[in-house]
Amino acid sequence: MQLEGIMPNHPPQITTTSRHWPTVGLTIALGAVGGLVAKALHFPLPMLLGALLAVAGAALAGWKPMGHSVQFPPRLRFVFIPIIGVAIGSTFTPAILAEVRFWWPSLLVLAVFIPIAHYLGFRLVSRSGKIDPMTALFGTAPGGLIETVQMAEERGGDPAMVTILQFLRVIVTIITVPVFFTWMTGHAVGSAGGATLARAPMTLAEVPWLIAAAVIGAGAGRAIRLPAGFMTGPILLSGLFHLTGWVEGSPPNVLVSITQLVIGTALGVRFAGMPLSQVMVAARLSALSTTVSIVLAIGVAFALAPFIGEPHAAVFLAFAPGGLAEMSLIALSLQMSLVYVTAHHALRIVLAVLAARMLAARVSRD
Repeated sequence: MQLEGIMPNHPPQITTTSRHWPTVGLTIALGAVGGLVAKALHFPLPMLLGALLAVAGAALAGWKPMGHSVQFPPRLRFVFIPIIGVAIGSTFTPAILAEVRFWWPSLLVLAVFIPIAHYLGFRLVSRSGKIDPMTALFGTAPGGLIETVQMAEERGGDPAMVTILQFLRVIVTIITVPVFFTWMTGHAVGSAGGATLARAPMTLAEVPWLIAAAVIGAGAGRAIRLPAGFMTGPILLSGLFHLTGWVEGSPPNVLVSITQLVIGTALGVRFAGMPLSQVMVAARLSALSTTVSIVLAIGVAFALAPFIGEPHAAVFLAFAPGGLAEMSLIALSLQMSLVYVTAHHALRIVLAVLAARMLAARVSRD
């Protein structure tokens, strides 16, 4: 995977419409308007969620500007995703090294949490009778979007339905978690709460270092198959530069906002060509399995937080089945450890794929 749902390596788009650049421009403009409206309404992560809701709504409504469905070049997001990774890496400080040794109980619990959450979500969805067991299994994995789609296809599942289920898992999480924290804290969180991923303005001399962290980090992360490699690679390289003191600055906030717009728009166009009835079935099933993971994450947060020195909210964010960037933005706005949340989400993706493979073997035998 891929920063799930919002990160690179999504499965191919369901629509096969050829690229029409004027329509692409209108789609981006629609996403920007949605983001600005969401920002005015104080939505959490407004540029991402506003663009997503506006473009997805147009796609599902069948809006076809200039005779074409809403479109966005999927490879364009590869240019922007590393920016968030570099920005997150800029929050690394030497003080973080002293905290890591306290996290091992949390990482061990995560290794148990993932297969349990997956199995419970799978059983709940499979009992609905709406989809076959193999599709239900891979559609309810709490991570690893492209891997689960590929494995479903190999084992006779429905890759299209798995794509929708996995996609909606991310959407449900990145919408409900910020709203939940906004309700709990009484103020907006994420970028709606004024949070940005910038630690300090970058200087002209630091620009080559940050570009290198983005380009080399993304390439290396992809090459060695890091989870969410296009993001975790830049995180690690940018983190190294900042830990060593070579660099202190971070990408400007406007680039982070543009990245959110790109991500939200890219997600929204994936609804083009989807039958509304299929989306509604998938939405209900995805809500069931995602609710299981979120409720379990809340329980883990209250049980585990006293033993690892992190607040309950940080542990919940680390275990929530959502996108790494969104959970990191919320952690930042609540002044929590970004590295703690990031490390757990990277491991979550790996564990989710491994658990899906093990459970698939059991389902095949059954």
